[in-house]
Amino acid sequence: MSGPQSLDRALDLLDAIADAPGPVSAKALARQAGCSLSTAYHLLGPLVERGHVLRGPDGYSPGPRVPALHRSFRRHQGIDGVVAALLPRVRQATGAEAYFTTYRDRLLTVVDSTTPLAATADPFAPGPETRAHATAHGKALLAQLPRAARRRYLADHGMARHTDRTITDEARFEAELARVRERGVAVSVGEADPAHTCLAVPLPGRPDAACAALSVSLPRRMFRLRHPEIGAALLRAAAAFPAASE
Repeated sequence: MSGPQSLDRALDLLDAIADAPGPVSAKALARQAGCSLSTAYHLLGPLVERGHVLRGPDGYSPGPRVPALHRSFRRHQGIDGVVAALLPRVRQATGAEAYFTTYRDRLLTVVDSTTPLAATADPFAPGPETRAHATAHGKALLAQLPRAARRRYLADHGMARHTDRTITDEARFEAELARVRERGVAVSVGEADPAHTCLAVPLPGRPDAACAALSVSLPRRMFRLRHPEIGAALLRAAAAFPAASE
């Protein structure tokens, strides 16, 4: 196996290792990737040599090269000391997990959050966000785009129904985004995950950074009791962001 197919398989193996709760055997990885055991070993070898994957007695796990890639990713996405300090402050002020999300090159990414590493059930875990139309951070970011760019994004990624509350009609979604621009706060009540609500505000742009949003997620029962307070806290954090990042 060579060329693009080989690369795809190697990336499948890397994704499987990253998503696993612990070390994964070569046999299990071969099953997940749909390839032979010999092919799995052949593809895992260079990943181990380059430090992307670590081979231990219990199987394969993410390697020592991964933290450097993560730091590089954060740098390219505009994460600096100000942003790193912002999320814990918002977490403390709201009692809800806080997130920093960016839009760049027609991709939405949850870049960082206050969610503990052990919290595997986080509905908005860092990584590519494909549910922009159903999340508050997605709405906050898409609302800032020109309509033509927004339509291209939705054409690329679709408007899948994740719960019975998800907006899947483009006209209704445009009306929702108009309300987001009017209020300054985006809200998704159980649209991406039936048990969670998220609130988000756009962050002022900087020349060296992607378009960004600050958001929090919380159980829907907590939202009903505290949403005005939490929305106000997010707006205050966003208003202080430019002065903090100068």
